[in-house]
Amino acid sequence: MRPRIHRQPAVGHGPNHVEIEDRLTDELASVVAGARRRALRDGDRQIDTAHLLHTLLEFDPEVRAVFDGPHVARLLGYLVQRSIGYGLRWQIGVEDAGAVPGGPGTPGWSPVAARAMAQAYERAERRGERVAHGIDLLAVLVGAAGSRAVEVLGNISVDVGVVARRIARTGEGRAEGCVVGGDGGR
Repeated sequence: MRPRIHRQPAVGHGPNHVEIEDRLTDELASVVAGARRRALRDGDRQIDTAHLLHTLLEFDPEVRAVFDGPHVARLLGYLVQRSIGYGLRWQIGVEDAGAVPGGPGTPGWSPVAARAMAQAYERAERRGERVAHGIDLLAVLVGAAGSRAVEVLGNISVDVGVVARRIARTGEGRAEGCVVGGDGGR
């Protein structure tokens, strides 16, 4: 049973919002709720892929296991710095790597983050599952060229190709087919 988490107004309600959050495991729903709280606390208008990456690392041991131990500590340290002011340059714009100009969006979500959530679910479906897991979202995030999550990973020298291969070996399905950014991270 999912704990009752107050829905913050930073994320719109409606069919897209409900559809995204109804396709998640309890653990991934906690990640989304944490990302929402983090976005509000940071003064961001939207949940972006860096918010999702940050809460995935905090909430999901399977996601942390994909990274080397020192990388987890460096990632969390970097993301905390971002949340206390380093990320102010990100507040002035919308994360839209590869977004279709004028295309429909999901209120409260950057176009890339909304697309990543949808593709995490599609990835789970290809495996025959009805809900997405944290590892599904991570697989999509590391393939999101130009996203804030990939920028964060690159800034601490994490090779997203290595991470994608580790995810593919976890038995949770393949990392291919997750195109979020403009060039799909290829």
